[in-house]
Amino acid sequence: MKAIIFDLDGTLIDSMQLWREVDAEFLGKRGITVPENLFEDMPHGNSFIQTADYFRNRFNLPDTTESIMQEWTTMVREHYSKSVPLKPGVTGLVPWIKEQGILIGLGTSNSYELARIVLTANGIWDYFLTAVTGDMHLKGKPYPDIYIKAAKDLNVSPEDCLVIEDTLSGINAAKAANMKVFAIYDADADNDRAAIIAAADGHFTSFGEIQGAISQLIGAKYE
Repeated sequence: MKAIIFDLDGTLIDSMQLWREVDAEFLGKRGITVPENLFEDMPHGNSFIQTADYFRNRFNLPDTTESIMQEWTTMVREHYSKSVPLKPGVTGLVPWIKEQGILIGLGTSNSYELARIVLTANGIWDYFLTAVTGDMHLKGKPYPDIYIKAAKDLNVSPEDCLVIEDTLSGINAAKAANMKVFAIYDADADNDRAAIIAAADGHFTSFGEIQGAISQLIGAKYE
């Protein structure tokens, strides 16, 4: 294993509830209640751009895709800079991975700006040698494009990459890229839990468990 590529929301950071609140506020400003089946009819691909397109088309909004993305960024920016924490264990895991000589990348459906803000605020941005994000005009997860580009940026073959993900679509993207994938538990993905466990190469409830599993893969000492 030469590289580890992390997802962001729900994996490295605890942010899924914030995005539900953003959906409610964004649609509420336009007199729209969040439907219970939001995203159920969304076509494959959940990048930042594709999600903005989905909102514009589903709710027949006059906004442009670009203006929707900018509004979301404005709404979330302050939270990401001040109040969105890393999940327990990430602060120790990321530097440890670097100490093992493993390259570190990011593959997220979120925007580059928000990824940079939240990981900088939490002190780990500089560990990431590439950040492939959902505003880069790539097909979103479950398509493999984001992870394939991350591997290319790191100059590592997909077979030498491990992805850490929390959602079924992200796991499917990693598998479609021919990468090994560990699933980290996030309650937001409970509806897909059985499928996540079946699809991933390992399912873990903490980053401490993941660090132990990585140690076994690479033969490193872990205490």
